[in-house]
Amino acid sequence: MARPGAVIEVDRNTPPTLFHYGEGFRLERLPLGSRIVYPPDPIDPIGHPERAIRRALSNPLEDDPLKELLRPGMKLTIAFDDLSLPLPPMAAPDVRGLVIEEVVDAAARAGVEDVELIAAISLHRKMTADEIRHIVGDRVFTTFWPDRLYNHDAEDPSQNVLIGRTNQGEEVWLNRRASESDLVVYVNLTLVPMDGGHKSLATGLGCYRSVKAHHTVDTLLQSRSYMHPPDSALHASCVRQGELIEDAVRVFHIETSVNNHSFPAVANFLQKRETDWTTGDQAAFFALKQVTDLAPPDVKRAAFHSMLAPYGMTGVNAGQVDKVHDKTLENVRRQMMVPVEGQTDIVTLGVPYLGPYNVNSIMNPVLVVCTGLGYLFNLYKNKPVVREGGVVIIEHPCRYEFNAVHHPSYVDFYDEVLADTTDPHEIESRYEKRFAEDAWYRQMYQQSHAYHGVHPFYAWYWAAFTLQHCGDVIVVGGDRATVHRLGFKSATTLEDALEMAEQTVGRWPSITHLRTPPLMLCEVD
Repeated sequence: MARPGAVIEVDRNTPPTLFHYGEGFRLERLPLGSRIVYPPDPIDPIGHPERAIRRALSNPLEDDPLKELLRPGMKLTIAFDDLSLPLPPMAAPDVRGLVIEEVVDAAARAGVEDVELIAAISLHRKMTADEIRHIVGDRVFTTFWPDRLYNHDAEDPSQNVLIGRTNQGEEVWLNRRASESDLVVYVNLTLVPMDGGHKSLATGLGCYRSVKAHHTVDTLLQSRSYMHPPDSALHASCVRQGELIEDAVRVFHIETSVNNHSFPAVANFLQKRETDWTTGDQAAFFALKQVTDLAPPDVKRAAFHSMLAPYGMTGVNAGQVDKVHDKTLENVRRQMMVPVEGQTDIVTLGVPYLGPYNVNSIMNPVLVVCTGLGYLFNLYKNKPVVREGGVVIIEHPCRYEFNAVHHPSYVDFYDEVLADTTDPHEIESRYEKRFAEDAWYRQMYQQSHAYHGVHPFYAWYWAAFTLQHCGDVIVVGGDRATVHRLGFKSATTLEDALEMAEQTVGRWPSITHLRTPPLMLCEVD
């Protein structure tokens, strides 16, 4: 039986704890009395996922069975989540591909010929053919690519339509093909509670004018936290938009969840608590550490990005969006939740090589901020693990490295915007519109594999609450000039960082280390 998450107090017998930072590892000894929060072990997956998918399609929640919604002559659109989740990418077969195959087969049996599949990338970069093939599987890819299987284009005015405005004045845009379909089937994979639900269509098949309604600094500052939808202003906005879409378009939602079995056998020690490491785990750690200490960054990056996670599907539900999402979140919380007693003065964490926006790419400095302070920091329910005015210490090389194909606007954001100010409100008011409407960024997004021109702004806004909440951010092992450009303090070692943090929180601080990945959700009482 899988063990739940745990909070361990460091004593003299506690082994050093692992920091997974960038494309490397470090074992650190935390001061006596510190807490280490470990994620739960992977829960048992469903034994026969294809059978479970067929049951879900035949017995949906507050909706008709899928086969009763399909008829000859109809226009069917299948939309699915892009590669930003899960992290790391799932070893084949991806559960989204399994679901899509069942939907396509059902459509064929019903005589539906007008079928198109759309990757719901929103303002993310367009996926390559191989990346799409990995998600949907060979059979679906060979049948539909490229004319009837393609990436959503949020910048094509002919392919996006205004559905309406919510009672709060938020514009709601949708992919034209989806808006004109007799039925839209949305296939989702929910890794963390921020995903899925109304957010899928409202964001995934929207455009800048709809996404900007809830990706504002003020909206994100009002979200407590992103990972608990009832406390998230962002999710409240997405719900308003999603309800408008549901009134205009017939949608059948299919959501899946997976466990947190995030690493293949070669890196399985990352899945375990250090007290559980076998001799083989220790040998694997030291071998990989030696390689990562010596290899050039591009070699390490290629090796890490080649790792695929052996996730197991833990749930699949279909039907009406709210009922489906409630069931999905039950499964996600069952896998992720760790009770944590009270807040702490200092939180430490490692920012690994991978976040939602650098799959098969580079974790640039702006994405270090987004991943560490936007996502990992916000993996909590009720209140943050670190107290207001506390300190976050992250470990990452934080090198001045960018993927020029994937992140062209990120380079200019770092060089131009952050050289002027790091204040999210100032950045939003003075720079966002120009980057969002820039013709060159738009062309790179449409014709290549670049994130939308506005995307680095949203990556920075994700950290707005953390920057407001905390008294200091200290980066260990990062390039000093880069760290200072981001507006943070730089330290060579964790010991130095802890000493620096005492100047903010006082002597003898309480310290909590978040041992990720795998991911967890801290329920702080």
